[in-house]
Amino acid sequence: MNRRYSTAIKLSILIMGVFSLIIAGFFFFYTGSFTFLFDVIYYAIACHIVLFLVSFFIIQKYIERFVYAKVEAMYQDLLPKGIPLSETSVQKDVWSLTQRLQQFAKDSKLEIELLKDKENYRKEFIGNLAHELKTPLFMVESYIFTLLEGGVKDKETCKKYIQKAANGVDRLSFIIKDLDLITQFETGVTSLDIVEFDLVKLIFEMVELLELKAAKKEINLVCNLDVNKPILVEADRERIIQVLSNLVVNSLKYGVKNGTTEIEINELTSEKVLLRIIDNGKGIGKEHLPRLFERFYRVEKTRNRNEGGSGLGLAIVKHIIEAHNEKVYVQSTPNVGSEFSFTLAKAKA
Repeated sequence: MNRRYSTAIKLSILIMGVFSLIIAGFFFFYTGSFTFLFDVIYYAIACHIVLFLVSFFIIQKYIERFVYAKVEAMYQDLLPKGIPLSETSVQKDVWSLTQRLQQFAKDSKLEIELLKDKENYRKEFIGNLAHELKTPLFMVESYIFTLLEGGVKDKETCKKYIQKAANGVDRLSFIIKDLDLITQFETGVTSLDIVEFDLVKLIFEMVELLELKAAKKEINLVCNLDVNKPILVEADRERIIQVLSNLVVNSLKYGVKNGTTEIEINELTSEKVLLRIIDNGKGIGKEHLPRLFERFYRVEKTRNRNEGGSGLGLAIVKHIIEAHNEKVYVQSTPNVGSEFSFTLAKAKA
């Protein structure tokens, strides 16, 4: 049943039913039976059809007038700019207008839901930021107040407390610096220094810097690339070092003892290469992957905070790669391992 005419049809059927009951009751009252109705059954059916059609057209006409009057009165408040309205179009097809209003309501509902999601994200972000800042701030505060109150007399212990307070200050500075960097990327303030460089050479330089960290974690850092076969790319060299360092350090930080972190380069096309960081660590659950690049999002809250870091590493990675108009990917399976990868543009020949 067409929704445009459903109200008129229902009311017309109701009128026809009431009319039938009245006529049947009238004949029964004067004749004492319904026998006479069977003699005029065809006339009765014809009368009912005529009554239904007349009722339908009258009711539908008044419904359309009523809807148009209401819509016209509320037009300025209900309809957004860009939705045309004229008396001719409304009178011609009120249901068309109803569909537009329903679509507008649907779009508005979706917009409200998105705003609610953003509000929830904002609240979560502020809570996480407060927690991240509170931890080092509390550490600095406790050590400094202990020293000021004269609770420590031994010089070596005083020196140790001052060093711990300094570490807390460094952590605060690290978080603020990363936040500032992300803000710059989001507002488009930070410009990239695009240069041509050898990606293979850059990887080997970074591996040398992280070998000691990998050895302490008892993780084998593997780079199966030929240093004599350069792969030239065009990007911001310092930013790509930052991206690669963040991804490899994350792999080492959350890797497993006697595990492996491997760096590979695959040529996707004549214009693109894919840099991959693959490990056989604990992996990440599927439910965490969509939010992995959010600021301060942590898969395991307590353990990850104990590992240190600002909680902004992957967010920075995402912003830097997207600033290059490239893509960053992640694949992970719990108890199997993870792979982070991103594309870069090859240098023009």
